[in-house]
Amino acid sequence: MSTLTIRSLAELESYVGQEMGVSALHAITQAQINQFAAATLDHQWIHTDPERARTESPFQATIAHGYLTVALLPYLWQQIVAIENLKMQVNYEIESLRFNQAVTVDSEVRLRASLLSVANLRGIAKARLAVTLEIEGQKKPAYTGVITFLYHFQEPA
Repeated sequence: MSTLTIRSLAELESYVGQEMGVSALHAITQAQINQFAAATLDHQWIHTDPERARTESPFQATIAHGYLTVALLPYLWQQIVAIENLKMQVNYEIESLRFNQAVTVDSEVRLRASLLSVANLRGIAKARLAVTLEIEGQKKPAYTGVITFLYHFQEPA
């Protein structure tokens, strides 16, 4: 896996309609799930009680919060594409997101992303991405969706 480096709006625009790549695998640990539960105050047993999940859950294990897997988007995206020469990046929009399958503890996930479009908003790039969070060894992805980032590039020197 190699990271693609993009340094300008024009360079980003040249990738419209293409798959940008796939991130490395990321293991979802119980510690990460517990930290997310603490941060979001969502301590539902399906996420945080391994013993109960083993006996009562249809997954027979704890599962990651759906929003935990969504929160990994920027981290995994930056493994695919390094956007340089930026003043700022903003998580702007989730147009659609469909959770297809639960991510059980100790699963490994990776992001696959394609650049759907780039709009030039007075020098700010509005980049729409088709994203799929794949689960290693599973046919169904954790989710699919369309997300948007805003990239505020530095002025050319």
